[in-house]
Amino acid sequence: MQNITLIGMPGSGKSTVGVLLAKALGYGFLDTDLVLQQQENALLQEILDQHGVEYFLEAEEKAICSVDCEHHVIAPGGSVVCKEKAIEHLKAMGPVIYLRVPLAELKNRIQNLDTRGIALRPGQTLEDIMELRAPLYEKYADYIVDAHEGQDMAESVRQVLDVIGRKASIEWDSLHENNEAAESV
Repeated sequence: MQNITLIGMPGSGKSTVGVLLAKALGYGFLDTDLVLQQQENALLQEILDQHGVEYFLEAEEKAICSVDCEHHVIAPGGSVVCKEKAIEHLKAMGPVIYLRVPLAELKNRIQNLDTRGIALRPGQTLEDIMELRAPLYEKYADYIVDAHEGQDMAESVRQVLDVIGRKASIEWDSLHENNEAAESV
């Protein structure tokens, strides 16, 4: 298996689960939002504020298509499924796993919707983008991992490992301790 890509809504835990999963598998970790920020020399929200959603999606697609790595867990932005070329590039690099989180839990996790760098058009809500993107996440996912309200990130990692059929030797107590450190990444 070359890479594993985690997709899902903003706040679904792609980066946090991704870091923990990479550690469990001995893989590298790549957050494509950071690639985008480096290529644009701006923060996500600055790109959106200065150039708008369409420009942002085009720049995100370019950033994702520039990714060339092996043995990495990749966490793209939630809008990756809005550009077919971007998500197809990631699918060609390994399995794609949709971290499906209920809307109520996403609302609990996201307190900074207007400043987080989420590709929202004027007037769009989290519900609106979930309605648009959920069918796309399901379409492009090789596997779906369902999270429940208040689920520990280590449990999500365990579920991902189960669906990809990999048995990694993980010290779950250590993983729980490292969960807080990963959330600050």
